[in-house]
Amino acid sequence: MRIHHALVALALLATACQGTRKLADPLIEVRGPESTELGVATDYGLVFLGRSARSGPVDVTAWFGDGPSTEQAVVEPLGGGLFTAEPEIRFPRVPISFQTPPPGTRLLLIGRVGRVRWQEEVEVLSDARVEGLLVRAPQRLATTPAEGAGLFIVNPLAEHELKLVGLISGRIELESADGAKVEYLAAFGPDQLWRLVAHRRNDSKRRKFVYRDDIL
Repeated sequence: MRIHHALVALALLATACQGTRKLADPLIEVRGPESTELGVATDYGLVFLGRSARSGPVDVTAWFGDGPSTEQAVVEPLGGGLFTAEPEIRFPRVPISFQTPPPGTRLLLIGRVGRVRWQEEVEVLSDARVEGLLVRAPQRLATTPAEGAGLFIVNPLAEHELKLVGLISGRIELESADGAKVEYLAAFGPDQLWRLVAHRRNDSKRRKFVYRDDIL
């Protein structure tokens, strides 16, 4: 009977942990000596733009189901304007899609302002004047910093399953055919994100994650 009760308790605990993980967020916040920026935690490690720091120690905050956790890490360059860092613990993370989405694809743009997470559905666009991934800037984000936010493909059969396909690198303004000024968001897409994979494979000294009682 005691064994039965123990198994039931373990099953309930496992279910609770799975629910917590679904609430977890792959968005991270990197805090350097003078500024803070967004990034994304992926299966291959963290990726961000290096606006907060391009070398040296930084504080990295991830949001778990029960709240944020801040860890220290050291910035490493990936090349091509992207950077990574390796915290002591494993953060909530997502896979990367290495297929560039064609124009017309609907993606989910997710970012943060402190503890407040925001998201917006956007459409992939194409413009001969711009190389790389391009989406129109949502009007509601006109005054919200978007650099470092993630562009994700959403599994239509499971909305909580995301794949990172781009990292917003900046805003650009283009003139449309009728002369109107339109603001767009440019992103580093799969043609740049591969650098994170190459970096991980080349890092023979990668340390193992630490599992602590304060992190599920």
